[in-house]
Amino acid sequence: MNKELPLPTLEEYEISAVNGFLPKEMPIAKLSDSYYKKWEAVVAQLPSLLLTKKIREVVDRLPILEVKQSLLQNVGELRRAYSVLCFITNAYVWGVDQPCEILPDCIAVPLLRISDELGLPPLATYSSLVLWNYQPIITNPDLIDDVMDLSNLTTLNTFTGGIDESWFYLVSVMTEKVGSKCVMAGMNAMKTARQNDIDSVVKELQLLAEGIDNLGSILMRMEEMCDPHIFYYRMRPYLAGWKNMAEVGLPRGVKYGSKGEYKYFAGGSNAQSSLIQTLDIILGIEHFPTGKKNGENQKTISANSNKNSFINEMRNYMPKKHREFLQHLSLVSNIRTFVLDQKVEKLTLAYDACLAMLKSFRDKHIQIVTRYIILQSNKNKSKSRALRSGLSKDQESKQLKGTGGTALIPFLKQCRDETGSIAASDWGKKVLSTAVLDVHRHSVIPTLHKRSAEKEMDESAGKSKKSKLGLAGDWIVDASSDEESGIGRSAGHW
Repeated sequence: MNKELPLPTLEEYEISAVNGFLPKEMPIAKLSDSYYKKWEAVVAQLPSLLLTKKIREVVDRLPILEVKQSLLQNVGELRRAYSVLCFITNAYVWGVDQPCEILPDCIAVPLLRISDELGLPPLATYSSLVLWNYQPIITNPDLIDDVMDLSNLTTLNTFTGGIDESWFYLVSVMTEKVGSKCVMAGMNAMKTARQNDIDSVVKELQLLAEGIDNLGSILMRMEEMCDPHIFYYRMRPYLAGWKNMAEVGLPRGVKYGSKGEYKYFAGGSNAQSSLIQTLDIILGIEHFPTGKKNGENQKTISANSNKNSFINEMRNYMPKKHREFLQHLSLVSNIRTFVLDQKVEKLTLAYDACLAMLKSFRDKHIQIVTRYIILQSNKNKSKSRALRSGLSKDQESKQLKGTGGTALIPFLKQCRDETGSIAASDWGKKVLSTAVLDVHRHSVIPTLHKRSAEKEMDESAGKSKKSKLGLAGDWIVDASSDEESGIGRSAGHW
């Protein structure tokens, strides 16, 4: 912690006090320059082009369009262009039975230029799928109480054209929106801690705990309109990247253009959201490589990140300004130190309440992952006659061979347990390290249910003995890995 360094201001890092990491203004729904109308025409018909498997045939006929200065100088337009080209890119690679390892110049050339300007990877990311991919249904505030209410939002683009995919993205949009209150409360707590104002810190931490509780309530709305089966078999394949994808047909990743280079990138993931990493840093929560614990001479991968970690790697998939915000925040994080130094009961209780809420949020995330990935992968695929595209088809055979790699549930459980393990009070340490939290939708007081580790594992993994995969990459940091990133070979995601 650097007491001399000023606290970050949200505006300098393109973060809004009202919208958090979402853009301050609504995302642009369509590129205004008619020069780019062919890009917009393709992305508008993406579900139909994927259904008919005409996506590559149509994209191959697109001209190579110049990235104009007028586009580069307008951040809203630039973000829209990035989102459009990223949707087309992932659809092109995964949209037919076998993945394609070479992107045509008409997509690769402008996408590389635009992604470089934004400081983002050239494929579908959380930014292109969520942060810059929504709009209100009713825009007139006289006709609706809250324009940004979840019931009044829709997506700009999807791969499938279905409600399930839109809802999946929009739940994340609303999480970011509500999360803005958490960011503000956390920043205010850090500010008042510097002023040694205990009462104000307690107040802000209470607001932070309530805000995190609300995040969990939003997350659990996922199943209202997003069916796990549709997510796993219809949506998830298009969200994959091309890092560690040799077994599904992309041993070298994807080549960007006829004269370009092969590149590896992880798939779109909620881990690419800056919100939860912000909360971890504010509260002083430290994460370690899967299977490692504090005291094993391991560098932490949250507030004091090392470079060989999944969590830190995901920062490279965040907007540049948001990455810089996390770096700045990690240098001035002071809440945990302040709480431990003061030894004031009400302050300790407020801090531990924040940890309890965040641990509960991670419990709920594990439940969602279990329903949408673990249980779906355990189904008897032979009974399903649904058409599978590229990755989904190959992933099934991979699962049948039992060659899964990434320990998805162990990674998430360790993040959850690390959240509870740093409680400031002895009571908090005991409770948060031995119980699964069940926080009611409108309550900030958790009820505790103690369960055996064996029972919890059986429930979360559907009594499966196999480790399951995501698509973003391996969450196990293995020193023997031959990749500098520290992300292992297995495919992983959302």
